[in-house]
Amino acid sequence: MTKKKAKKSSLLSRRDLLQILGATGAAAVVTQIITSGPLSTEAIQEIGEPTHDGESSSEHEWHMGIDLAECIGCQYCVWACQATNDVPDDEMRWNIGFPERTEGGTDFFMTRPCLHCREAPCVNVCPVGATWVREDGIVEMDYDRCIGCRYCEVACPYDVRRFNWKVSSEENAYQPTWGVAEVERRPRGVVEKCTFCVHRIDRGLEQGLTPGVDQAATPACVVACPVNARAFGDINDPESPISKFLEEKESFRLREDFGTEPKVHYVRPEKEA
Repeated sequence: MTKKKAKKSSLLSRRDLLQILGATGAAAVVTQIITSGPLSTEAIQEIGEPTHDGESSSEHEWHMGIDLAECIGCQYCVWACQATNDVPDDEMRWNIGFPERTEGGTDFFMTRPCLHCREAPCVNVCPVGATWVREDGIVEMDYDRCIGCRYCEVACPYDVRRFNWKVSSEENAYQPTWGVAEVERRPRGVVEKCTFCVHRIDRGLEQGLTPGVDQAATPACVVACPVNARAFGDINDPESPISKFLEEKESFRLREDFGTEPKVHYVRPEKEA
């Protein structure tokens, strides 16, 4: 399948824009750039999908399932995510977890990664095309392109994006117990989030592995779960773990009324009366 190539020649890089801001400090200059220059609406519409080396095909559509009734609240999924994606600061967690209670009085542990929405509000508001929905449904980011405006963070209705306020040089306390860093740590001034461990998915496909089945090609949070409360895979494959998860369990998605079409499905922590 032919991949779309990015049209980046007319687009300012994040570094270029920050240098302009630092050198001028003039709102008028920034306004002119955004309205008539390489960050104009016309220029952004011509960007297309950024170039990347990983696999992205409409043949696949990756979804995740989380069974809140089976989850024991061990937080292994949270810690494995922090180790694998090199997130040392607990306030920056990509996989958010917290204790919760249903109206019926059932205690459970709620976890919320990026939901990788088909109709992603974060994508629609990004002024520089730094985030987009791949053909396989993953909402990906280009941290080099991100200018840190935080529009995506505000637009996300699920509160799963985090702004990196500082250059983090601290050691990651979750390594190596819960994994080793498989991606580079992000720079200061960008928004970051869960990626469904896209680096594992792309690499796994290149090696002939099956995401959701082979651990090396499956998101770290799914692999780390000791009670198999999480499932992952290609929803287009009826034999995939996620397809069987959805067939066997009654599930729901968070705030489906928003029309975002999230790709994370939940099983309720208690059966409805």
